[in-house]
Amino acid sequence: MRQPDIEIYLKESNRDAMSAWLTATLGAPCAWQQKGRVSRCLCAGIPVVWFEKAVGKWHSLLLESDKTPWADDLQCAQAAALHLQVNARCAPGSWQEADGIAEADSWLQVSADGSIESITWHTS
Repeated sequence: MRQPDIEIYLKESNRDAMSAWLTATLGAPCAWQQKGRVSRCLCAGIPVVWFEKAVGKWHSLLLESDKTPWADDLQCAQAAALHLQVNARCAPGSWQEADGIAEADSWLQVSADGSIESITWHTS
């Protein structure tokens, strides 16, 4: 089942590299508007938000649409990690407040070589 949006975290990447990857993948350029650590653009009709250092050295990439090439966060994290050669993290599925705090700390980490591991990540 397709997620309604995609959110992943990239370690020590940068907006230019990520933007070049999105442009190549989505087939349209990203014209960024930046306010502080948050940049926004519309790329191939998809609203995109880049939050620099959202959690320590991890940057957040949010694609606010279900019209992406990826069905879920993990597929996007795998593609980003392999292309950008960085570690990526994502939630293992859609999380809702009713799921509780313990579930909020359960994440998947994808390494630059594509391997996936379940981790506990305290983001707050």
